[in-house]
Amino acid sequence: MPLPDPPISKKSHPASGIPYGPLILTLLMQTLATMAAFSAPTLAPEIARDLQVDGNLIGFFVSTVYGIGIFSAVLSPDFIVKYGAVRVGQFVMLGVVAMLLIAGSGGVAALALCAFVLGSGYGATAPVSTHLLIPRTDPRVLNLVFSIRQIGVPLGGVLGALLLPVLAVSFGWRMAFYVQVIPSIILIVWYQYYRTTWDADRTPTHKLLKAEGLRPLFLLRDNPVIRLLAIACFCYAGIQLCFIGFMALHLTDETGLDLVAAGQVLALYQIAGVTSRPLWGWLADKYISAIKLLAILGFLMAGAALAAGQFSLSWPIWAILIVSAVAGGTASGFTGIAYGAFAVYGGQYRTEATALGSSAMFSGVLILPTVFGLLVGHLDHYWLSYGILAVIASLSGVMLLLAKIPAAGIMEKK
Repeated sequence: MPLPDPPISKKSHPASGIPYGPLILTLLMQTLATMAAFSAPTLAPEIARDLQVDGNLIGFFVSTVYGIGIFSAVLSPDFIVKYGAVRVGQFVMLGVVAMLLIAGSGGVAALALCAFVLGSGYGATAPVSTHLLIPRTDPRVLNLVFSIRQIGVPLGGVLGALLLPVLAVSFGWRMAFYVQVIPSIILIVWYQYYRTTWDADRTPTHKLLKAEGLRPLFLLRDNPVIRLLAIACFCYAGIQLCFIGFMALHLTDETGLDLVAAGQVLALYQIAGVTSRPLWGWLADKYISAIKLLAILGFLMAGAALAAGQFSLSWPIWAILIVSAVAGGTASGFTGIAYGAFAVYGGQYRTEATALGSSAMFSGVLILPTVFGLLVGHLDHYWLSYGILAVIASLSGVMLLLAKIPAAGIMEKK
C-alpha cells in the first residue's frame, strides 16, 4: 500500500514561498514534453511531402499521445511512490528523447510508435510536479505556483510553432526532431543533481500495480469534491480544444477573415491563455477559492462560446478579438488553478488526485472536440454546436458553485 504524501513542512518553504528550483525544473519538463508532443503536427506538411503520405494521418499523433497519457497519468503515482518523483520525471524526459530519436529516424510507422512512447510518460508530468512542488510551496501562493508551472503547456506549443518550421526549412524536418534531444538530455542530468534530496520520501519496497495503484480512481469514487473537479475539468479541457481546433476554420467560413487574420485571432487566444494563468492563480490565493473561481470561469467560458456561435460577416474585428481573449483566458487559462484544487482537496493523496485531473482533462481533449466536429458537420452550422458547449460550461460552473466544499486537506497541514 503506498504511503500518503508527506505533510507540508514550513521549514521547506523558501522565504518567498515559491520553490524556484522545483518550479523551474517542472516547468521545463512540461514545456519540452509539450513541444515534443506538438512537433509532428507542426512539421506535418514537410513530413507528408517527404514521406508522400496524407498529412491528416499525422494529425492523429497528438490524439494518440493524450490517449495513452490518460492511462499513464492514472498509473504514475504508483511509480512515484516506489522510485520517487525525480526518477519518474527523468523517465518522462527519457520518453521524450526516445520519441524524438524514433520520429527523426523513421517513417509513418515510426511516428505511430513514438506517439505511444511519448504518451507512456506524458501523463506523469502533472503528478511529478505536484509531488515535488506541494511540500516545498507555501500554501498562500500554491495556486500561483501551479499556474506558473502550467504555462509550460502553451509555451511548448508556441516554441514549437515558432522554431520547428524554421529548423525544418533550414536543415530538414528530421533535424527539427533531433535538435530537441539536447535540452531534454540536459534536463535529465539536471534532475539527477537533486535526486538524493527530492526522492528521499520514496518507498523502494512498494509493490507496483497492486490495488492501491488505482488510488486515483478510488478518489473519483470516494471523494465528492475531486469527482466534481474531474467532471468540470473534463468539460473545460474539451471546450478548450474545441476553440483551438475549430476557431480558424470557423472564422474563415463565417466572418470572411483570411487565414492570416484568423491565425492572429487564434494567437491572441493562446496569449490570453498564457497571461491569464498567473492572474487566476494570484486571485485564487488572495481573494477567492479556486473552486469558486473555476465556477466563474465556466460562466465566462459559456458566454464566449455563445458569442462565438454568433460570428458573422457583420462582426467587427475588435469584437472577435475580445471574444477570443475571453475564450482563451478562461478555457485555456483554467488549468493551473484546477491542478492546484486537485492537489488541495486530494489531501494526503494529492499526487493521485492530480493524476486523476490529468486523466480527466486528457479524456475531455479526446472526446469533446470529436463530438463538436460531428455536430458541426451534421448541422452544417456553428451556432448550435457552440450553444451546446455553452450549456456544458454553464452546468459545470453551477455544479462547482453549489458544491458543499469541506475543509481542504492540504490547508490543514500549514
